[in-house]
Amino acid sequence: MPELIDKPSRIAAAGEPPKLIDEYVGAVNTGNTGISIAHMRSPSGWAEPGQRPEFDEYTVVLRGSLTVEYEGGVMEVSAGQAVHAKAGEWVRYSTPGPEGAEYIAVCVPAFSPAIVHRDE
Repeated sequence: MPELIDKPSRIAAAGEPPKLIDEYVGAVNTGNTGISIAHMRSPSGWAEPGQRPEFDEYTVVLRGSLTVEYEGGVMEVSAGQAVHAKAGEWVRYSTPGPEGAEYIAVCVPAFSPAIVHRDE
């Protein structure tokens, strides 16, 4: 029988100004450590520290634009586009544009503070 996920869990976010993270699937909301699926809403001007996570992260931008810095440069990911950051590569996400961004992030295995490895 399919399992209904009644509602997400609100997760504390890194970076400033604060963004909203609602985890639907993952270690916090469902106890699943193999994958996490979260709905993110980042305000204009939000930025987080760089990271070198032990998970693959797939991000689908629904609204606005997400800036992704990586060791070789910078890319803009706009609404209707997606980006895949591979496990072990350094990335830094931000939303400097006037709209901020709304996006879905899928991490395999699931996001965990223990394996994200944020910059100091």
